[in-house]
Amino acid sequence: MTVTLQSENGMLGMGPFPYEGEEDPDLINAGKQTITELPHTSYFDSATSFGMIRGGKIAMAILGAMEVAENGDLANWMIPGKLVKGMGGAMDLVAGVGRVVVVMDHTNKHGESKVLKQCTLPLTGAGVVDRIITNLGVLDVVEGGLRIVELAEGVSEDDMRAATEATLV
Repeated sequence: MTVTLQSENGMLGMGPFPYEGEEDPDLINAGKQTITELPHTSYFDSATSFGMIRGGKIAMAILGAMEVAENGDLANWMIPGKLVKGMGGAMDLVAGVGRVVVVMDHTNKHGESKVLKQCTLPLTGAGVVDRIITNLGVLDVVEGGLRIVELAEGVSEDDMRAATEATLV
């Protein structure tokens, strides 16, 4: 299988992170991280990028989250009362792609679950998440809650259940 990564700021064929000392400050992804290009990389403007996203041309979005609910609700763009520079393209991504995968820490810095029965933060999208990958394992959104697909090395099902507010089926 060949996977081609797109960065919403206008790069198709995004390469890996560069080695230290080999960074090019002009090559960044939408998260402002330095990346590399590949021989088949192409560049385009934001209008074209979001045309691809909104037009259903992107098979899967992989993005971070502040909270995910057991029904697939996603909150990843703001915390009320904090300065917000803008909502970014996440709302377009989750509405315009075929599959949404969230990659995040399972708990916050206080040890509280970020995988919840209901999101408490403003939603980016309702019922849009298909899979959640955390430091504890992999969960799929299914009818009635979340199903454990895989546990991280050294993590037991009891550990996963203790760290998860959402219903695990």
